Amino acid sequence: MSGPALPPPVRLANEIARQFEHRAPADAATAIANHIGTVWDPRMKRALIAHVDAGADDLAPLAVLAANQVRATLR
Repeated sequence: MSGPALPPPVRLANEIARQFEHRAPADAATAIANHIGTVWDPRMKRALIAHVDAGADDLAPLAVLAANQVRATLR
């Protein structure tokens, strides 16, 4: 039996973070933020940032760094 399902933006951000975890953290966070900024719908970006603001215990540290970079680009 598994735990509760992660919200889609959290699950996706964690999956993307795993793809970039071989890079230095700052470089990985920028690459993840660029991907999210280019591909994701603004609602998904805002949901991810809201999750970070709520504590984001289940979000990969690289995804948190990336979300904070994405935050700076949203209006």
